Amino acid sequence: MTAGTCVDMSTSLAGAGIPSPVLTASGCSAFGRELDPFFDLGSIGAVVTKSVQLRPRSGRPTPRMAETPSGMLNSIGLQGPGIDGLLAEELPWLAERGVRAFVSIAGTRVEDFAELAARLRGVPGVLGLEVNISCPNVESRGEVFACDPVAAAEVVAAVRAVADPAQPVYAKLSPDVTDIVSVAAACAEAGANGLSMINTLLGLVIDPDTMRPVLGGVTGGLSGPAIRPVALRCVWQVHKGLPHVPILGMGGIRTGLDALQFVLAGASAVSVGTAVFNDPSAPARIHAELAEALADRGFARLADAVGHAHRPPDGPR
Repeated sequence: MTAGTCVDMSTSLAGAGIPSPVLTASGCSAFGRELDPFFDLGSIGAVVTKSVQLRPRSGRPTPRMAETPSGMLNSIGLQGPGIDGLLAEELPWLAERGVRAFVSIAGTRVEDFAELAARLRGVPGVLGLEVNISCPNVESRGEVFACDPVAAAEVVAAVRAVADPAQPVYAKLSPDVTDIVSVAAACAEAGANGLSMINTLLGLVIDPDTMRPVLGGVTGGLSGPAIRPVALRCVWQVHKGLPHVPILGMGGIRTGLDALQFVLAGASAVSVGTAVFNDPSAPARIHAELAEALADRGFARLADAVGHAHRPPDGPR
């Protein structure tokens, strides 16, 4: 028996209990099928689905992905089966295996988000909703909802009003803002039960041979270890400003020690995304490594470590 097995790793997503603080990240493993051969999906906290929209979507032009130093740039464009495909195929597949689903929803209008939340009421296996407000608002000149506190709050309020009361609603925040705490506060006041942070950073890669942007969609989302310090800064700032709002932290997590940093900064759970591309078993491995890291530092419970870095240096553990 290793020391890590003695640590109570249970946590919750705004009241929804889960046995592990490690989840997948939206967009990096579709709806979980790709990872199923590598570890027991029911052993982690939940599978966070690809962001689903009302209708099927083919995505953006190719090429859609480009490697960058310590990360990658993607311009997939929310390709997916739409809510009907999710309900008919993907969620039943997860439910049959006892896998908890944290469903990411996306739209271009406030009404889109509300309709998606209503369609997911009472669906078996749906632990909660992650509201991807890092989508362009077509009614406001293509601006991203999460870049404006008012627009972000409108989406969250609409979702919370119609969502299943048993399903916690997490707002997924963008780092591409001047003051992420003000956006987080607006979402919490509008009814968000928790916050997912951060989404990718907007980036660009140019091919020096063609002298043109590499991605077919020109810009894309930067993920991977390169963004981890930015993600940690955001989690730190929001936890400091809103200490009672649960945070699902993400951004370049590759190891248990990476995950530990997010927990110490204030996250009560973490999502693992880009790491699965070269290690499909990463979520299970990171759970074990995080447990070991907590035990090595004298923590008997994950909960005791959440936000620990904010305490005075000589404060009690």
